[in-house]
Amino acid sequence: MAKKAKGNRQQIILECTEQKESGLPGMSRYITTKNRKNTPDRLERKKYNPFLKKVTVHREIK
Repeated sequence: MAKKAKGNRQQIILECTEQKESGLPGMSRYITTKNRKNTPDRLERKKYNPFLKKVTVHREIK
């Protein structure tokens, strides 16, 4: 059973932007948490994409 987020922490999904634009099959996604109070805007991180075999920009979705 999944844990419920406490207080201002919110679970988010990061999705690769380069792979989405290229139209290649598969999708690189990461799940992480952020503090809603400190970072109200969408999160953007550089993460490894195993389909493209390189580090790419991943943005928060939803």
